[in-house]
Order: sequence, then structure tokens, then C-alpha cells
Amino acid sequence: MIATLAGAGPAPASDAPDNREAVATRVFDAPRELVFRAMTEPEHVMRWYGPRDTRLVSCEIDLRVGGRFRFVMQGPGGTEFAFSGTYREVDPPSRIVNTWCFEPYPDAEAVETATWEEHDGRTTVRLSIVFPTPQDYAGWAGSGAFGGWAQSLDRLAERIAEIAAGRA
Repeated sequence: MIATLAGAGPAPASDAPDNREAVATRVFDAPRELVFRAMTEPEHVMRWYGPRDTRLVSCEIDLRVGGRFRFVMQGPGGTEFAFSGTYREVDPPSRIVNTWCFEPYPDAEAVETATWEEHDGRTTVRLSIVFPTPQDYAGWAGSGAFGGWAQSLDRLAERIAEIAAGRA
């Protein structure tokens, strides 16, 4: 089974100088419920979230409105850094809206939206992250976030293929 059939991004939502948003779309050869689980259950998220040269050492997900998540990632040199947020909307397996914060920069809290749509057994995932200011977005984008996000989505595709093949 080919896990990722098509995709676009991650990329800026606009080339306008005041852009604050990045977007990505992926189509997976798997049912929506399976893709949703892979993206929201800690035992799966631990296996794909982050660039290839990192690993999650902690993954907490309380998937309900008002619930929180917190991921602690370890980089290649052993440095740990955390991302966290609060769920604003949870409509399984169709839509999640949450805040997202790289904890060293709490004033740059962004809003992420994820949607899942299934057609003929294939699931399209659309992701968006919107920062409070163009400067916050530029700092995120300038940190290498697009490359890390792309690697993370590639790792997600691999995880979905494992789950679909019964190797989860």
C-alpha cells in the first residue's frame, strides 16, 4: 500500500509580506478513522512527529475541547524542547482546532486547524497554522520549520502504512 498518494506543502499560504499562515495538504491511501487515530493517539504520534533527526520523549494528548497536548522533542545533540497547546474544537474524525506554542516563545501562540475528508477509502488531510503576527510567522519559517514539517508528514505516511499493514 502506498500511504501518501499526493500532497502539497507545507508552504506559505500567501506570498504577501504580511502573511501569517502556512498550509499543507496530504492524501493518504487509508480510511479517515485510521489517519485520524495515527494523528491523535500518543502511541502513534510518538513514532512520527518531528524531523527525522529528532524523537519525541514525551507525548501527552487530552483530546477534548479545553484539553491540552504537550510534546517534548529531543534533538540530535540531546537538547529537549517542548510544544504545547489547548484544543478549541474537536470533531472526530473530521476537524480539530487548537492553539500551538513553541514553549520558549509563549507570546507567539499560533492556531492550528486540521481537517480529514475521506473519498473512496482515501483521506485528504488539510493542515493550517496561523501566527499572531507576520514577525512570529517569519521566525517560525526561518527556523527550518517547513523542512521539519515536511519530514514529519513523510514519517506520518510511513506510520499510516504500518498501521494499515497490521504492523502497528
